[in-house]
Amino acid sequence: MAFIGYARVSSYGQSLQVQQEKLNYCDRIFQEKQSARTDDREQLQLCLDYLRDGDSLVITKLDRLARSTRDLLNIMQRLEDKNVKLVVLDQQIDTSTPTGMLLFTMLGAIATFENDLRKDRQLQGIALAKRKGIKFGRKFSLTDEQVTSMKFKRSQGIAIADLMTEFKVSKASVYRMLAIK
Repeated sequence: MAFIGYARVSSYGQSLQVQQEKLNYCDRIFQEKQSARTDDREQLQLCLDYLRDGDSLVITKLDRLARSTRDLLNIMQRLEDKNVKLVVLDQQIDTSTPTGMLLFTMLGAIATFENDLRKDRQLQGIALAKRKGIKFGRKFSLTDEQVTSMKFKRSQGIAIADLMTEFKVSKASVYRMLAIK
């Protein structure tokens, strides 16, 4: 029986140090800097493949392991199939006990609910900003006068390549600005 740790942060700007310190008693630690939203969590897959009958997968927080309740339950099924228990240090969950399994399921559902609420608030904020006339995305690199000049020159037969050179923009930008009404 071995204790196998898994640590993850979402971006390269974040540090794994706190998780590493909490998992220092583990026999082996898999770690990565990767968003949970992607399916490309290579170290997690290696960790899940590495686990053997009777091992314990140790993580610091439930949200370090999965991106949704469905993902969490799928991972848990893989662990159960291998007779591996899950230990979550910060939430004091141990799935080898009935209480631990109940807490695991409830916290997974709550985490998904919170994430859905956050997404909903974000979409509402974006919609409100758009109604107030706030524009999203990169600002135009050309002024309105330059766009008007570009359109006039194009109507006079000036080539796209020449417009790209004169206004120092890409071909896609030229076409996008020519399409503006």
